[in-house]
Amino acid sequence: MPDRPEPTLRMATLDDLDEIERLMKASIADLFPAQYTEAQTASSVVFVGHVDHVIVGDGTYFVLEADGEIVACGGWSRRAKLYTGSGDADDDDRIIDPATESARVRAMFVRGDWTRRGLGTRILEACERAAREEGFSRLILAATLPGMLLYQNFGFVTIELIDIPLPDGTILAGAVMDRPIS
Repeated sequence: MPDRPEPTLRMATLDDLDEIERLMKASIADLFPAQYTEAQTASSVVFVGHVDHVIVGDGTYFVLEADGEIVACGGWSRRAKLYTGSGDADDDDRIIDPATESARVRAMFVRGDWTRRGLGTRILEACERAAREEGFSRLILAATLPGMLLYQNFGFVTIELIDIPLPDGTILAGAVMDRPIS
């Protein structure tokens, strides 16, 4: 797509929350149908497409912007939460120990008309650099099926296949994946 500008990577701000959430929901609606049923996709739009205010506030969440629009987003976290969406666990906000735990890659989404342009890889590289600077030696994530190829190409290895339960009882197939920080 030569007529499109190269997106600019920047740190997300709290002012971006609404636009990020719209992007998440649109990305799910566009990309999940290739891997999941119509019902799974619809449930994911509702329950997975939620921006985490904490990760944005922590300054560990990136956006790629082109022509004033966010076309991709994703980040990493020094907190225990491993996934995006509406579910919560008791220790989600716990700060993890870089000496013994892996930094979490979180909430990676690309707008459907911007896929296959290296945007996810750019965000993963930024996450890896930032996590390394804070002393982490590994990255871990919980992947839905549409993201697995990106993560595999970046060097992530599946350590466990998982079922991801959504609050309405819908189940998504996924995987926990990790990799060393290079």
